[in-house]
Amino acid sequence: MSVHEVEIGALQGGPADLAQYRGKAVLIVNVASKCGLTPQYAALEKLHATYAPRGFTVLGVPCNQFMGQEPGSAEEIASFCSATYGVTFPLTEKTGVNGEGRHPLYARLVGTPDAEGHTGDIRWNFEKFLIAPDGEVVARFGPRTEPDAPEVVSAVEAVLPA
Repeated sequence: MSVHEVEIGALQGGPADLAQYRGKAVLIVNVASKCGLTPQYAALEKLHATYAPRGFTVLGVPCNQFMGQEPGSAEEIASFCSATYGVTFPLTEKTGVNGEGRHPLYARLVGTPDAEGHTGDIRWNFEKFLIAPDGEVVARFGPRTEPDAPEVVSAVEAVLPA
């Protein structure tokens, strides 16, 4: 199953419709508002703004599985992201990324190894997965890898459709 076929809700309700990203490159990131890595939102927004005209988007997936660092409601999450970091990229509903409650999207993603060969469970907030325009998962980046790190930027540029 392609990532584009997975059903997941949007943060503000209704479906997120991942099929709309067919033909685009997507960086899927599990995000949290009260994490030491939360400032990555700024670099994620900059990456999104820089490459959106060329067929790219960041997709934030709020998750509260790591020390309760995303406790807010959908409205609180949306307000925080917009007011604090100027986030314009789409966000999904709050979702489980590990364990029995793992969302099917993450069941599809976690088999992809990162540069160190890690597969399986998400280790922390802000783990990143790069999806090619055809829906293939082509890269995984650890939580501490900044969104503007050279390896992330070059991977994104390599899969841009336009």
